[in-house]
This record gives sequence, C-alpha cells and structure tokens, in this order.
Amino acid sequence: MNVMLLSLAVWSCGALICLAARRGAALLGPLFVVGGAMPLLVQSLQVLFSGQSVVLWMPWQVPFGSFCVGMDALSAVFSAPLLIVSALSAVYGSGYLRKAPPAALGFHWFCFLLLTMSMWLVLAARNAVLFLVAWEGMALSSFFLVLFDGRERHVRHAGWLYLTAGHLGAACLIAFFALLGRGSGSMDFAAWDTAGWAPGVRHATFLLALAGFGVKAGLVPWHVWLPEAHPAAPSHVSAVMSGVMIKTGIYGLLRALEILAVPAVWWSWLLMGVGLFSGLLGVLLAGMQADTKRVLAYSSVENVGLITLAVGLGLLARHCGQPVIAALAFTAALWHAFNHALFKSLLFLVAGAVAQATRLRTMDRLGGLLRRMPITGAAGLIGATAIVGLPPLNGFVGEYLLLAAAMRSVTIGAGMPVLAGLAVLGGLALIGGIAAVCFARFFGIVFLGEARSSEAVAANDPPVPMRWPIATLALLCLGMAAIAPAFAGRLANVLPGGAWLGGVEKAIWHVWAFLLGGSALAGGMVVWSAMHGRPVVRPATWGCGYAAPTPRMQYTAASFFEPLSRFFEDLLPVRKKEVLPAGLFPHRAAWRARVTDVVMARLYQPLAKWLDWILAKPRRLQHGRLHLYLLGIVLALFALMIWKLE
Repeated sequence: MNVMLLSLAVWSCGALICLAARRGAALLGPLFVVGGAMPLLVQSLQVLFSGQSVVLWMPWQVPFGSFCVGMDALSAVFSAPLLIVSALSAVYGSGYLRKAPPAALGFHWFCFLLLTMSMWLVLAARNAVLFLVAWEGMALSSFFLVLFDGRERHVRHAGWLYLTAGHLGAACLIAFFALLGRGSGSMDFAAWDTAGWAPGVRHATFLLALAGFGVKAGLVPWHVWLPEAHPAAPSHVSAVMSGVMIKTGIYGLLRALEILAVPAVWWSWLLMGVGLFSGLLGVLLAGMQADTKRVLAYSSVENVGLITLAVGLGLLARHCGQPVIAALAFTAALWHAFNHALFKSLLFLVAGAVAQATRLRTMDRLGGLLRRMPITGAAGLIGATAIVGLPPLNGFVGEYLLLAAAMRSVTIGAGMPVLAGLAVLGGLALIGGIAAVCFARFFGIVFLGEARSSEAVAANDPPVPMRWPIATLALLCLGMAAIAPAFAGRLANVLPGGAWLGGVEKAIWHVWAFLLGGSALAGGMVVWSAMHGRPVVRPATWGCGYAAPTPRMQYTAASFFEPLSRFFEDLLPVRKKEVLPAGLFPHRAAWRARVTDVVMARLYQPLAKWLDWILAKPRRLQHGRLHLYLLGIVLALFALMIWKLE
C-alpha cells in the first residue's frame, strides 16, 4: 500500500476509534498519531534529501476535485517538522491530560488526529478543492481543540475569534483559487499557467494570497487571533498550532509565489514591510506580557515576520539578478521555518509543564524553578537561547543566513538591493536585541531567583510521558545546530536559484566551525574560571541593607522590560495603575501596567463598533410580527413575477 494512503488510513481510523472508545482514547490517540506520522516522516526526509517527488492521483466524485496528493522538496521541508512535533506533542498530551475527564478525551483525540491529518493534506494537496477541504478541516478541528476547556469565558472568546479570523482568511483563499482556476478550467495545480495574465489580475491574486495565508500565519495586521487562541488551548495543542500550524500559511504563500511565477517588484517591498512590522510589533508585545503562553504566542508573530522578511528579500534579489543573495535569503526563510517549529514547540511544552506543576501561568508568581524542575529548566534554557538566535544553537543559523544575504546586498548591490539590505540589517538588529531582552526576562523571571509563591515552591519536573518529548525537542535543537551547514545546503536547492549557493556553502562550514569551537572554548573558560580553586559556599545576601531579601524584592516581569518599553510608548498603548508610597512609614505601594495590542485597539475594535452600529439599523425589521413577514414575502414574489414578465 502507498505510504501516504497508509498514514491517512491510520489517522482516519484512529480518529473514529478514539471517538468511540472514550476511556481508552488517552492511550490510543497518541499511538495512532505516532503510527501515522512515522512512515510519512521517513518518506518526507527521503524526498527532501533525494529531490525526487512522489505523487498519488485518485478519482474523486466532487465537482472540479481530484484526490491528487504529492510530496516535493518544498512540501517535505514543512512536512517533516509537522510530523515530528505532532507525534511528540501527542505523547506529551497523554501525560498532560491524565487528570482530564475521561468522557472528554475521546473527542479531544478525535480532533487532534483530524488536525494532524488536515495539516499534512494541506501540504500535500495538488488540487484546489482538496486543499480547501483540508484547510477547513484544519480550522474546525483546531477550533474544537482550543475549546477543550470551554467552561471559561476567555477560552470561548478566543475560540470564536480564531474561527472568525480563519473563515475570513478562507474567503480570501476561495477567491484566490477561483481566479487561478478561471483561466485554465481546472483546479489542479499542475494545469495552472499565469504567464499571460494581465498585471491587474496578477496583483489582485497576490493580495488575496497574502491576506488568506497571512491570517493563518499570524502576520500583522491579521495576527490578533493568535495571542488569544494559543494560550487558551492545552499546551500540547498550543505547541502544534504555534510550532507547525501557522507554518501552513508560510507554505501556502511560498506555493502561491511559485504558481504566480513572475512577481512584481512591489510585492517584495510589501512582504519585507509586513515582515519587519510583524517582527517588531510581535517582539515588543511579547516583552510586555505577564502570561508565559502569551509571551510565546506573540513571539510567533515575530518569528513569522522574520521568515516573511527573508522571503521578500529573496524575491527582490531574484528580480534584480542577484542569485546568491536570493539563495541565501530563501534558505534563511526555510531554515527558520523548519527550526522555529522545534524550539517554539519546545518552549510551549516547557510552559505547559510549569503550568501543570504550579497551576500558574503568571510570571510574577513563579521563580526559582530551575532548582525544583532541572530537566524542564535546562530545556527551557536551550529553547530560549535558540529562539533569540544565539550561537551555537539552531536558531542562529537562519538569522545568520539572512544577515549574510543583507550584508551581501549592501556590499555588492546597487540601488534597491542596497536599500533592502540596510532595512533588513537595521530591522534584524533591533528585533534581535529586543528578543534577547524578552527571553532573558522570560527565563530569568520563571526559573531563576527565589520562588514568589507557595505553588512555585512545591513544583517538580513533569512525569515521564511529558518529560521525554521535552528532552527530545531539546536534543533536536542541539542536533540541528550540529548539522547546520549540510542541512542548509540541502534547503538551498528547494526554491529556484538555490543551486547558486554552492559557492558560499564552504564559507558557511568555516563560519559554523569557528562559532562552535569559539562557543565551546568560551563556555569552558567561564566554567573553569568560576570553579577552579574556589570553594562553593552559600554566603548571606546583601541588598539595600537587608541581609536576606524577600522574593518581593526581585524584578517583576513588568519592571524588567519597563525601561525598554519607554522607547516605544507611541507604538504600545500602556495603561498604568500606580499607588505611590505616602508618608514617612508607607504601608502600601503598587504599580501595574497592562499593554493592549495596538492593531486590535486602533483598528479592529473601532471597526467592530462601526459595524455593530450599521447592523443595528436593519435589526428593527426583526420585530416578531408574523403577518408582516408574510406580507413581505408576498410582495417580494409579486415583484419577481413582474420583473420576469417584462
């Protein structure tokens, strides 16, 4: 049997069995997820490294539809992390939900299996109707997963916001595919040829693709659902949604650019602008959050912005006849998309372990967890180091390749490439610096210092089913760093122009070897200088005259980031509440700050109020008088008859 059909059969049959089994779903669900993912993972890696595509076509009795699925190198780049993260998250979920009501587990694993299958079908579909069916299945299954704890009002709000945003994006995609299928008379990807299209139609198609796929990817200004839905979902679902589901938007955008073939120059500048703004706004909002999962959700907006920035630079370089710059930029985008799935999923699983051990997600009530949860804390340190792009971990490679592309644009380019390179360099430096502060804050407040609550004091590492996925993802982050040059060289051939990267691949090896050696040497020197010849003692702490400071004297999440947030007060609407100390012996003082999403506050909320005001006018017609309703129907029918007679 074909591998793709085998895995789809395992997932679909497993979903039905879990729905019927209920109590046994806690064990069967993860087994079916892993059983369906492993064969496809092997096939995806074979396709990626061999470059040979696999296609399966079967007749399908749906108008304009055909069951045509395939796996080429671009699909494989996104399929491999999807399968890895889904399988590990499912194993983690078996431990995370061990205290959940058994009656709810059957439907949960039914939806999780459907989500995994739908995401993979989105990557493999080669027919627009099949793609849209899989896209809708992905949206609905993830919606029900977000609503797992639907008794909470904020969870229901997050779920409905996500569903609304997803369907608005799907409407754009329906129009996008309708335009593509209109010229060829077929909805198969292979039949589409846009070479002779008028510029206006081509531009409209691109904008529809950007809006439709940008909603799922979480790009600004369509990102507002993401920081609401991801924290509301169970942590293993958040890992899948933030680590791999939003990448289906990036995949769709790359596939759309491949189909449209001849991009206009302003497409590149628009993608770079959206990417820069997404990266900056995402990391700033991440730094102002007190909830651990909201920090990670906004950080996904930042990282998707960096991927889009790299795609925009690659398109511009290809238009300007700079193949090496284009190859570097596209490789940076694919590398970051692949590895962001690993370290972002790792961080969500770490946050879930902390939340389950303490029943807390507010950073100001955590602290000191590294001593109490050493495995979780070590994995959190690896994830935090990777996500800010520090060597020698895998997150650094994508930013290094993008930096190399920008530097080459500035040094050998002229005109537009120079301006683009300067914009990327400035944006990458600013976003990277703020990200470093943000995740130093995240790790320091949660894991270092002293415990700020009794719940944090009693925390322990999670059970084995949760511990092994965390450790595996941490090891994958280290392993991907070790094979970075070879794997980056493979990714370079996925998109057009990648073959030109061969001339600089040796330089990547040299730089990477230098970074690995330098990092190991620096780390060894720090450890040696700290420990050599010095007894380890525990002296008393001094701070402002207090021999033993209390946890209340530590930095809070808000105070850690507050000096940096002052520079962006116009971009971040912050509501502050202060109770200043008064008198010689003040008894009470407090300071709180709450940041609101500027796009939500200044765009969507006013728009929602305006729409509510407009729609309230015809609401008066719904008065409940049946005879007036019947009169309206009769008059409408009478008008139609007169119109038809004429």
